[in-house]
Amino acid sequence: MNVSDNYRNAWESYWSETSEGRGEAIWDADPSLSAEPHSALLLPHADPARTIVDLGCGNGTQTRYLATRFARAVGVDLSHAAVEHARRAESAGTVEFQQLDLTDTGAVRALHERLGDSNVYMRAVIHQSEPAARPAVAAAVAEIIGAEGRAFVVELTSGSRDVLQRAASDPGGPGPKLQRVFHHGLKPADADDAEIPRLLTEAGLKILAEGETALPQTENLADGTRIDLPAHWFVLAGA
Repeated sequence: MNVSDNYRNAWESYWSETSEGRGEAIWDADPSLSAEPHSALLLPHADPARTIVDLGCGNGTQTRYLATRFARAVGVDLSHAAVEHARRAESAGTVEFQQLDLTDTGAVRALHERLGDSNVYMRAVIHQSEPAARPAVAAAVAEIIGAEGRAFVVELTSGSRDVLQRAASDPGGPGPKLQRVFHHGLKPADADDAEIPRLLTEAGLKILAEGETALPQTENLADGTRIDLPAHWFVLAGA
Protein backbone atom coordinates (compact mmCIF):
# COMPACT_ATOMS: atom_id res chain seq x y z
CA MET A 1 0.00 0.00 0.00
CA ASN A 2 1.06 3.59 -0.54
CA VAL A 3 0.81 6.18 2.20
CA SER A 4 -2.45 8.09 2.50
CA ASP A 5 -2.86 11.57 1.07
CA ASN A 6 -3.37 12.88 4.61
CA TYR A 7 -0.02 11.48 5.74
CA ARG A 8 1.82 12.71 2.66
CA ASN A 9 0.25 16.17 2.97
CA ALA A 10 1.10 16.38 6.67
CA TRP A 11 4.80 15.91 5.95
CA GLU A 12 4.70 18.18 2.91
CA SER A 13 3.11 20.99 4.88
CA TYR A 14 5.49 20.46 7.81
CA TRP A 15 8.61 20.78 5.69
CA SER A 16 7.14 23.56 3.55
CA GLU A 17 6.65 25.63 6.71
CA THR A 18 10.06 24.78 8.23
CA SER A 19 12.78 27.34 7.69
CA GLU A 20 16.22 26.42 6.37
CA GLY A 21 17.89 27.23 9.69
CA ARG A 22 19.92 24.45 11.30
CA GLY A 23 17.94 22.73 14.03
CA GLU A 24 14.58 24.26 13.08
CA ALA A 25 13.08 20.77 12.91
CA ILE A 26 12.95 19.35 16.42
CA TRP A 27 14.79 16.17 15.37
CA ASP A 28 17.47 18.01 13.34
CA ALA A 29 20.16 17.24 15.91
CA ASP A 30 23.83 17.80 15.25
CA PRO A 31 25.35 14.67 13.63
CA SER A 32 27.72 14.37 16.61
CA LEU A 33 24.62 13.34 18.58
CA SER A 34 23.02 11.16 15.89
CA ALA A 35 24.69 9.91 12.71
CA GLU A 36 28.19 9.90 14.21
CA PRO A 37 27.52 7.54 17.16
CA HIS A 38 25.12 5.54 15.03
CA SER A 39 27.79 5.03 12.34
CA ALA A 40 30.14 3.78 15.04
CA LEU A 41 27.58 1.07 15.86
CA LEU A 42 26.98 0.17 12.20
CA LEU A 43 30.51 0.17 10.79
CA PRO A 44 31.80 -2.95 12.60
CA HIS A 45 29.15 -4.85 10.62
CA ALA A 46 29.05 -2.91 7.34
CA ASP A 47 31.29 -2.37 4.32
CA PRO A 48 32.02 1.39 4.09
CA ALA A 49 32.84 0.97 0.40
CA ARG A 50 29.11 0.47 -0.24
CA THR A 51 26.62 3.30 -0.66
CA ILE A 52 24.57 4.22 2.39
CA VAL A 53 20.95 5.28 1.89
CA ASP A 54 19.39 7.57 4.50
CA LEU A 55 15.69 6.66 4.58
CA GLY A 56 13.57 9.60 5.73
CA CYS A 57 16.48 12.01 5.34
CA GLY A 58 14.52 15.21 5.97
CA ASN A 59 16.75 18.20 5.29
CA GLY A 60 19.81 15.97 4.89
CA THR A 61 21.84 16.93 7.98
CA GLN A 62 22.61 13.31 8.88
CA THR A 63 23.05 12.29 5.22
CA ARG A 64 25.83 14.80 4.74
CA TYR A 65 27.70 13.36 7.71
CA LEU A 66 27.20 9.79 6.44
CA ALA A 67 28.91 10.82 3.19
CA THR A 68 32.11 11.27 5.21
CA ARG A 69 32.01 7.70 6.53
CA PHE A 70 30.82 5.75 3.49
CA ALA A 71 31.83 5.76 -0.17
CA ARG A 72 28.60 7.46 -1.21
CA ALA A 73 25.45 8.72 0.51
CA VAL A 74 21.96 9.01 -0.91
CA GLY A 75 19.13 10.63 1.04
CA VAL A 76 15.49 9.89 0.28
CA ASP A 77 12.33 11.34 1.78
CA LEU A 78 8.60 11.24 1.15
CA SER A 79 8.39 15.03 1.20
CA HIS A 80 9.33 17.04 -1.87
CA ALA A 81 9.86 20.11 0.33
CA ALA A 82 12.29 18.17 2.56
CA VAL A 83 14.30 17.01 -0.45
CA GLU A 84 14.47 20.57 -1.73
CA HIS A 85 15.74 21.74 1.67
CA ALA A 86 18.39 19.02 1.54
CA ARG A 87 19.50 19.87 -2.00
CA ARG A 88 19.85 23.57 -1.20
CA ALA A 89 22.00 22.77 1.83
CA GLU A 90 24.29 20.43 -0.14
CA SER A 91 26.83 22.85 -1.55
CA ALA A 92 29.61 20.30 -2.09
CA GLY A 93 27.56 18.20 -4.50
CA THR A 94 28.74 14.95 -2.94
CA VAL A 95 25.34 13.75 -1.71
CA GLU A 96 22.34 12.79 -3.84
CA PHE A 97 18.78 13.44 -2.67
CA GLN A 98 15.63 11.90 -4.11
CA GLN A 99 11.94 11.99 -3.29
CA LEU A 100 10.78 8.45 -2.52
CA ASP A 101 7.73 6.84 -0.94
CA LEU A 102 9.10 3.84 0.97
CA THR A 103 5.78 2.04 0.53
CA ASP A 104 6.10 2.23 -3.28
CA THR A 105 7.67 -1.18 -3.81
CA GLY A 106 8.40 -0.56 -7.48
CA ALA A 107 10.27 2.67 -6.75
CA VAL A 108 12.21 1.06 -3.89
CA ARG A 109 13.16 -1.86 -6.13
CA ALA A 110 14.31 0.54 -8.84
CA LEU A 111 16.52 2.33 -6.31
CA HIS A 112 18.09 -0.98 -5.29
CA GLU A 113 18.66 -1.95 -8.91
CA ARG A 114 20.40 1.38 -9.54
CA LEU A 115 22.60 1.36 -6.43
CA GLY A 116 23.10 -2.35 -5.81
CA ASP A 117 23.13 -3.82 -2.30
CA SER A 118 23.60 -0.80 -0.06
CA ASN A 119 23.80 0.08 3.59
CA VAL A 120 20.80 1.80 5.18
CA TYR A 121 20.45 4.43 7.88
CA MET A 122 16.91 4.96 9.17
CA ARG A 123 16.29 7.14 12.17
CA ALA A 124 12.81 7.25 13.66
CA VAL A 125 10.65 6.51 10.64
CA ILE A 126 8.62 3.38 11.43
CA HIS A 127 7.29 4.64 14.78
CA GLN A 128 5.43 7.55 13.19
CA SER A 129 4.40 5.84 9.95
CA GLU A 130 0.77 4.92 9.46
CA PRO A 131 0.16 1.46 10.98
CA ALA A 132 -0.86 -0.11 7.66
CA ALA A 133 2.29 1.23 5.98
CA ARG A 134 4.81 0.01 8.56
CA PRO A 135 5.38 -3.48 7.07
CA ALA A 136 6.20 -1.87 3.71
CA VAL A 137 8.71 0.49 5.35
CA ALA A 138 10.46 -2.46 6.98
CA ALA A 139 10.37 -4.31 3.66
CA ALA A 140 12.03 -1.32 1.98
CA VAL A 141 15.00 -1.69 4.34
CA ALA A 142 15.31 -5.36 3.37
CA GLU A 143 15.04 -4.58 -0.35
CA ILE A 144 17.73 -1.91 -0.30
CA ILE A 145 20.33 -3.85 1.71
CA GLY A 146 19.82 -7.05 -0.26
CA ALA A 147 22.25 -9.82 0.64
CA GLU A 148 25.40 -7.78 1.26
CA GLY A 149 24.31 -4.46 2.76
CA ARG A 150 23.69 -3.73 6.43
CA ALA A 151 21.18 -1.43 8.11
CA PHE A 152 21.10 0.75 11.20
CA VAL A 153 17.53 1.38 12.34
CA VAL A 154 16.68 3.38 15.47
CA GLU A 155 13.10 3.94 16.61
CA LEU A 156 11.43 5.71 19.52
CA THR A 157 10.16 3.51 22.34
CA SER A 158 7.07 3.88 24.50
CA GLY A 159 9.17 5.76 27.06
CA SER A 160 9.22 8.64 24.60
CA ARG A 161 5.51 9.14 25.12
CA ASP A 162 6.12 10.05 28.77
CA VAL A 163 8.77 12.59 27.77
CA LEU A 164 6.54 14.10 25.11
CA GLN A 165 3.59 14.23 27.51
CA ARG A 166 5.77 16.05 30.04
CA ALA A 167 6.86 18.49 27.34
CA ALA A 168 3.25 19.07 26.27
CA SER A 169 2.19 19.74 29.88
CA ASP A 170 4.90 22.33 30.55
CA PRO A 171 3.62 25.75 31.62
CA GLY A 172 2.61 27.48 28.44
CA GLY A 173 2.33 24.20 26.57
CA PRO A 174 4.93 22.51 24.35
CA GLY A 175 7.78 24.51 22.85
CA PRO A 176 7.30 25.91 19.36
CA LYS A 177 9.17 23.11 17.55
CA LEU A 178 7.20 20.34 19.24
CA GLN A 179 4.01 22.32 18.87
CA ARG A 180 4.53 22.37 15.09
CA VAL A 181 4.88 18.56 15.07
CA PHE A 182 1.50 18.22 16.75
CA HIS A 183 -0.03 21.00 14.64
CA HIS A 184 0.74 19.11 11.44
CA GLY A 185 -0.80 15.90 12.78
CA LEU A 186 2.46 13.96 13.07
CA LYS A 187 2.42 11.19 15.67
CA PRO A 188 5.77 10.46 17.33
CA ALA A 189 6.20 7.22 19.31
CA ASP A 190 3.01 5.78 17.86
CA ALA A 191 4.26 2.17 17.53
CA ASP A 192 4.39 -0.36 20.37
CA ASP A 193 7.82 -1.54 21.47
CA ALA A 194 7.26 -5.14 20.37
CA GLU A 195 5.99 -4.08 16.95
CA ILE A 196 9.30 -2.75 15.62
CA PRO A 197 11.43 -5.93 15.98
CA ARG A 198 8.48 -8.01 14.78
CA LEU A 199 8.13 -5.94 11.62
CA LEU A 200 11.87 -6.10 10.96
CA THR A 201 12.06 -9.88 11.30
CA GLU A 202 8.87 -10.41 9.30
CA ALA A 203 10.50 -8.39 6.51
CA GLY A 204 13.28 -10.97 6.37
CA LEU A 205 15.84 -9.01 8.37
CA LYS A 206 18.21 -10.57 10.89
CA ILE A 207 19.17 -8.61 14.02
CA LEU A 208 22.96 -8.60 14.39
CA ALA A 209 23.12 -6.21 17.34
CA GLU A 210 20.73 -3.99 19.30
CA GLY A 211 20.57 -1.74 22.31
CA GLU A 212 18.95 1.15 24.13
CA THR A 213 19.73 4.79 23.36
CA ALA A 214 18.11 8.22 23.26
CA LEU A 215 17.50 10.56 20.35
CA PRO A 216 18.41 14.14 21.33
CA GLN A 217 16.04 16.83 20.08
CA THR A 218 16.73 20.49 19.35
CA GLU A 219 14.27 21.81 21.92
CA ASN A 220 14.31 21.96 25.72
CA LEU A 221 11.72 21.48 28.43
CA ALA A 222 10.62 24.53 30.41
CA ASP A 223 13.30 23.79 33.02
CA GLY A 224 16.03 23.97 30.36
CA THR A 225 16.55 20.21 30.09
CA ARG A 226 17.09 19.05 26.52
CA ILE A 227 14.35 16.75 25.21
CA ASP A 228 15.98 13.33 24.78
CA LEU A 229 13.57 10.67 23.52
CA PRO A 230 14.16 7.05 24.61
CA ALA A 231 14.83 4.78 21.62
CA HIS A 232 16.02 1.33 20.62
CA TRP A 233 18.55 0.65 17.86
CA PHE A 234 19.12 -2.37 15.62
CA VAL A 235 21.92 -3.38 13.25
CA LEU A 236 20.40 -5.60 10.58
CA ALA A 237 21.35 -7.95 7.77
CA GLY A 238 19.32 -9.77 5.18
CA ALA A 239 18.16 -13.09 6.61
